Amino acid sequence: MDDEFLRLWPQAASDHAHAIDWLIWSFTGMMAIFVVPVFVLTILFAIRYRKGTRVSRDHRPRGSMKVEMTWIVLPFIGSMIIYLVSARLYYEVKTPPADAMVIQVVAKQWMWKFQHPGGQREINTLHVPVGRPVRLNMISQDVIHSLYFPALRIKQDLLPGRYTQLWFNATETGRYEAFCAEYCGTGHSKMLATLIVQSPQEYERWLSQSGASESLAEQGEVLFRQFGCSGCHGPAAVAKAPTLEGLYGRRVALHDGTSVIADQAYIRDSILLPHKQLVAGYEPIMPSFSNVIDEEGVLRLTAYIQSLGEGEQSEPHADSPRNPPPEETAP
Repeated sequence: MDDEFLRLWPQAASDHAHAIDWLIWSFTGMMAIFVVPVFVLTILFAIRYRKGTRVSRDHRPRGSMKVEMTWIVLPFIGSMIIYLVSARLYYEVKTPPADAMVIQVVAKQWMWKFQHPGGQREINTLHVPVGRPVRLNMISQDVIHSLYFPALRIKQDLLPGRYTQLWFNATETGRYEAFCAEYCGTGHSKMLATLIVQSPQEYERWLSQSGASESLAEQGEVLFRQFGCSGCHGPAAVAKAPTLEGLYGRRVALHDGTSVIADQAYIRDSILLPHKQLVAGYEPIMPSFSNVIDEEGVLRLTAYIQSLGEGEQSEPHADSPRNPPPEETAP
């Protein structure tokens, strides 16, 4: 019989998974220490003091300060240890390393789409190298989904219109299942995926054999020209549109006097909801591409804009080369 069918606990494929298991079993053991004596004594007392037995039923109050203090202090110490360990694990799982490999994930009814930086695309299968941090940048194209890797002990919701992230560092090669943990429609139970953790050599071999001729940024450059974005935002454009060179990561001044960091979410809103955050000094003339470009296309365009250079998170100057003087723009 298949060993997986008999497995009562998911296989652990990362250090984080082992730490989560330790936390679960420690918490379970601590609860057993507090709960089991209560049940045992309840049964013993029910037998000893059942109707008809000749035992003392004196109800005079008796107590011990040492017992009371022990019963208070020990659970408090145990609960604080569990709290500190769980807080550390939560911080770690929400703080991906700066050098993590970024893979884009788009969920839709009822499939998972993965896009690698080199342009490789997968559906319901994700190849990753062992021993290397991987960050998943995720968004849903329709309803709320939730990507769950039991072997990694991690799960994260994917929301429409908002990016979420999940990261892991697999330490064991092999094939592992992934599920959608949020009911998303009639095909929810079939929304499965397979995580394939390979050695670095096998992963590089898979990348070379995947058939991708263009990187994610190069695919975005094709879309940039296809949808006419270069006519306004290109280096030789005559229209008064913000320049995109060095935009990613830079602080952008807005029409309402506030500012925002030009991150992935800002670029997505600028493409699909261009009037949501108007750049200071420019008129709201850009059309919306919400019904033209899907989430995968937005990710490619974002990768292309990011490839043009990342700016510093500083306040933009009013006399920047592509910013027209205030008197030449609409209020």
